[in-house]
Amino acid sequence: MSVRPILLWPDPRLAQPCAAAWGSEGLSTLIEDLLETIYAAPGYAAPGRGNAAPQIGAMRWVFVMAVGWRMGAPSPIGLIDPKITWANAERAVAAEGCLSIPGVTAEVARPVRVRIVGRNREGEAVDLALSDAAARCAQHEIDHLDGQRTFDRLAAAPRAALAAVYAASRTAS
Repeated sequence: MSVRPILLWPDPRLAQPCAAAWGSEGLSTLIEDLLETIYAAPGYAAPGRGNAAPQIGAMRWVFVMAVGWRMGAPSPIGLIDPKITWANAERAVAAEGCLSIPGVTAEVARPVRVRIVGRNREGEAVDLALSDAAARCAQHEIDHLDGQRTFDRLAAAPRAALAAVYAASRTAS
């Protein structure tokens, strides 16, 4: 297990869809590395709660989330080849941060509840009914697997404004 460098926007790999992962070597290690990377990431306004394989340069359909770990309730989940099979019609708008776009949050509308299927690191089928923060986190990470970034969910004007804020913060660093 190791902490891996996080790719930062606009790295082109973050815009590429990932390949299916099941059957690939090293999936358990990849899941552990993704979790260790979250735990080691500096705290942002919206602390890291999820991490997708492409964010560390592994272009496989794998993500992890540990929504409650910073609040003392660790419950890490690692999913291989996850798929959203249901999303309710109710949407909520909330601020989302991203480890690949540090220091920037964007208001994103997402379904409040989703059902996701996939496999855990042992290869067992997983069927999760998620709501609220866990649903939002899982959808955000699945976006990464599809090559979608937080900025891609925004209209042109807010996207340009946030991209400018992010670029200015990177220049100042």
